[in-house]
Amino acid sequence: MTAIVGLVHQGTVYIGGDSAGASGWSLTVRADSKVFHNNGYLFGFTTSFRMGQLIRYSLKPPKPVGDIERFMATRFIDAVRECLKAGGWARRDSEREEGGTFLVGVKGRLFTVHDDYQVAEAADGYAAVGVGDEIALGALFATAQSRMAPQRRVETALRAAERFSAGVRGPFVCLSQPPGVVASSGKLSM
Repeated sequence: MTAIVGLVHQGTVYIGGDSAGASGWSLTVRADSKVFHNNGYLFGFTTSFRMGQLIRYSLKPPKPVGDIERFMATRFIDAVRECLKAGGWARRDSEREEGGTFLVGVKGRLFTVHDDYQVAEAADGYAAVGVGDEIALGALFATAQSRMAPQRRVETALRAAERFSAGVRGPFVCLSQPPGVVASSGKLSM
């Protein structure tokens, strides 16, 4: 239960996320962020806080080289798979390994990693994952031609998801990463 929203604007990747930790009908507003930097990458996760902790604190993502799409689908995913296996998170079902879902920004590009480890890059330049994804995508679509600042678009998408999804709660965190800069951050006020 969450909403993670990402977009690319003029080579800078923005990822924002809510603070909900949900289990059934119970919801906790978490102090630990679902959006963070790790070694030149910007992440926003859904699925499990444990998975997010492993990606944040145990993953040693390799330096991106060559064709970025190929790199993400191979070397990057290999590192994620090994991290999740070592941390006891990856699971096998009918001989197929599964992880979790998250957004990742690197070198000015935004990718979605799905639970089957496929890597997707949306042609629209924005993506969302979690229970509030469709609501957030609608808000991103509706603001695409506006002059709204990218961080404000992320905030608008998260607010829409919070308004219409029981599994999304502020406060929201939005971090950004220009293509040549390792880290930049900011919190959205709620």
